[in-house]
Amino acid sequence: MPLFHSTRGGPSTSFRDALFHGLAPDGGLYVPEGFPALGRPSGMETRDSFADTALWGARILLAGDVDPIVLDAVTTSSLDFPVPLVEVEAGVHVLELFHGPSLAFKDVGARFMARAMAALTTDATPRTVLVATSGDTGGAVAAAFHGVAPYRVVALFPRDGISERQRRQMTTLGDNVTAVAVDGTFDDCQRLAKGAFGDPDLRARCGLTSANSINIGRLVPQMLYYLHATRLLGWDAAPATFVVPSGNLGNLCAGLLARHAGMPTRGFVAATNRNHVFPDYLDGGSFVPAPSRPTVSNAMDVGDPSNLERIRWLFQDDVKSLRQAVRGAWVSDEDTRACIGRVARRHGYLLDPHTAVGWQAMERLRQEREGPWVVLATAHPSKFPEVVEQATGSTPDIPPVLASRLGMPEHVEGLSARADALRDLLLRGVE
Repeated sequence: MPLFHSTRGGPSTSFRDALFHGLAPDGGLYVPEGFPALGRPSGMETRDSFADTALWGARILLAGDVDPIVLDAVTTSSLDFPVPLVEVEAGVHVLELFHGPSLAFKDVGARFMARAMAALTTDATPRTVLVATSGDTGGAVAAAFHGVAPYRVVALFPRDGISERQRRQMTTLGDNVTAVAVDGTFDDCQRLAKGAFGDPDLRARCGLTSANSINIGRLVPQMLYYLHATRLLGWDAAPATFVVPSGNLGNLCAGLLARHAGMPTRGFVAATNRNHVFPDYLDGGSFVPAPSRPTVSNAMDVGDPSNLERIRWLFQDDVKSLRQAVRGAWVSDEDTRACIGRVARRHGYLLDPHTAVGWQAMERLRQEREGPWVVLATAHPSKFPEVVEQATGSTPDIPPVLASRLGMPEHVEGLSARADALRDLLLRGVE
């Protein structure tokens, strides 16, 4: 993918420039101008780690744009944790994406982004990474950029819209990380962030860049774990159907980008909670944004997903083709809890609420397609102890990386959901 341009047109630019811009100048999202042919992995038969797959995939996807030595260093240093593919029942696998530092799939994109930005920065000009989070993005981005000069992180989250443990992964770091509790929903946080990126003066003065999935620098590395699952199942074997817990649609978009680059797959299922504007669209309706509603799978509480613009571009606004590639399904909170309990009793396997939405969607649609199914596990169940305990009767063990945050003091800024309030906060301390 040597060149990128906006979904709304505009000149071509490099991966580096797209990475630092985040949002294109015309307000669109960066997309690749062409897709490299992935081809069948060769010479990797005895190497099955995620790091091996990531290095192979990154070298193809970013060939000719990023210096090979830099790319190898960024990839190996950022994607150094396992991504196991666990067969929970015959033909149904869970791709565990929660073994990174913040215990969420967003570690893949955030860590790659942070190291790529640090490696590709050509001066010491202060930069601000502005991110809106519905749950896991903030913790992943905060962990990835914590202590990385010359960056500061400003993470916007809905005051009452994320779990305590998700919040603590942002609020206990301090230093160059500012956690901001917004009086509103995730959609308000996303609106504020987009407004800031749409302000040329503010972008220039603060050196703004995005770490949300609107940034193509998040999506390219996320393509790599789809390639990993496909490689582990057998590149030339029966292709898999991927079930993707979906909110802002970045995770799904990464899979679709991998498909367009030549990854074999039988298709995708976009699984959402009761914020089901995207499944409604796939089921034949027009796309109508709606206010987000709170659920137990809070990281998916999105009523106006940003990456739909990318997905529509990817399919050239051919809704029929999109619907052939992606099925939609939505799952209630009641069914989410029931699914966590059922899978724990039957298989001794613990799902977090977001992965449970995916599993429940898989169960509904499994008879429609042959071949293996891969449910993406997007977060560790210990991040949602109340929901898991209600469903199973027991509290999940807490990994040390999370336990260390629970007793630490929190540092939180409060913010009204007004553009001028965010502007004042971002300009604070900027000369």
